[in-house]
Amino acid sequence: MQSYLPVYKAQPDREWRDGRVYDIWLTLPVFFLVGIGIVMVYSASSALALQKFGSEYYFLKRQMVYTVGGGLLLICCRHVPLRIVYAGVYALLFGTVLMLLAVQIPGLGITAGGATRWLRLGVFSFQPSELARLAMIVYIAYSIEKKGDLVKTFSIGFIPHVIVLGLVAGLIMLQPDFGSAAILCVIVWAMLYMGGVRLRYLASSILLMLPAAYMLLVNSPYRLRRLVAFSNPWQYATDEGYQAIHSLMAFGTGGIWGVGVGGGYQKLFYLPEPHTDFIFSVIGEELGLVGVLTVIACYGIIIWRGIRIARSATGTFATLLAAGLTFAFGLQVCINMGVALALLPTKGLTLPLLSYGGSSLLVNMAGIGLLMNIGAAERHG
Repeated sequence: MQSYLPVYKAQPDREWRDGRVYDIWLTLPVFFLVGIGIVMVYSASSALALQKFGSEYYFLKRQMVYTVGGGLLLICCRHVPLRIVYAGVYALLFGTVLMLLAVQIPGLGITAGGATRWLRLGVFSFQPSELARLAMIVYIAYSIEKKGDLVKTFSIGFIPHVIVLGLVAGLIMLQPDFGSAAILCVIVWAMLYMGGVRLRYLASSILLMLPAAYMLLVNSPYRLRRLVAFSNPWQYATDEGYQAIHSLMAFGTGGIWGVGVGGGYQKLFYLPEPHTDFIFSVIGEELGLVGVLTVIACYGIIIWRGIRIARSATGTFATLLAAGLTFAFGLQVCINMGVALALLPTKGLTLPLLSYGGSSLLVNMAGIGLLMNIGAAERHG
C-alpha cells in the first residue's frame, strides 16, 4: 500500500529553519484570504445580523469559530500520513453518504429556501455536499491508483466510478441541489480524464446526460427562469435578474480604489446574500479594482502552487489527489466570480476561504492541508 508514496523522513529542526513545515506559497495567500474574509464577512453581514439576530457580530463570531476549526483541520491534514488518507478512503466515502442520507431525516435536516441541504449539529449546521466533493476526489484518486492499467477498460475503469458518482450526486439532487451535483460531475469527469479513462467513454456519458439535464431544466421553472434572466438580467430586474444587476452595480460603484471597508451601499438589503454567495461583489464595491485584483492574485498563487505539487508528485494517488483538489478549488473560484460578474447564471456557491460558511471553509482548509502534505512528502522523499 505504501509503494506509491515516497518515504517521509521528518527532519523537524531543518524544516523549521528552512520554513518548509508549511508551504509558504500556500500558507501566505490562504491566510491572507481568510483574514480578508473575516473583515469582509463582518462588513457585509453586520446590518443583516443586527436586523435578524439583534447583534451585528453574529456572523463574525461564527466565522471566527469556523476559522479556528479550519486552521486546526489544515494542520491535521498537513501532518496525517498520506497512507492513512489512502487507507481511510472508504470510511470517508461511507460517512459522507450517511450524512447525505441523514439530511433527509426530519429533525436532522435543516430546510431553507425550499431546499434541505444542511445537517443540524448542535448549535451549528453542516452541508454534507461540501464534504461529498472532497470524499469523491479522494475516492477517485484511490480507485484509479488501485486499478492501474485496467482503468482504460469500460467495465472496470468507467462503470464503477459512474455508479458511485450516481449514488452521491443522486443524494445531492434529492435536497434538491442541481448545481452542486453538476459541479461534482464535472470534477469527477476531469479526474477520470486525467487518470487515463478513455475519452470516448467520458464523451458518451456527457451525451447520455444531456437529455436528463434538459428534462430537469424544463420541469423546474425556477431553473429555467434563471437561464432566461441570465441572457438579459435588465429585462428581469425585479425578479431573477435582481441579484446580477445589484452585483454589477456594486462593482461599478467601487471604481479603482473602492468606497472603503464598511462604506458599501449594496449590502444594505439590496444585494441578497452579501456575506456568502456575493461577498466578491462587496469586495469590489468596498476595496475596488485593487482589492479584486489582489484577491484574484492570491487565488492564482494557490492554484499555481497546486498544479506544481501535482506535477511533481510521485505515484498516481498523490498526483491525482493534488490535481483533483486544485481543479475543484479553481472551479469553485471561477464559478463564484463568474456569477458575481454576471458571466454565469446565478448559482448559490461560496467563494473559497472568503465567504461566510463553516462547511465550505472547513473542507477547503482540509484540502489545502492535503496539498501541503503531498508537497512535503515529495520534498522529503
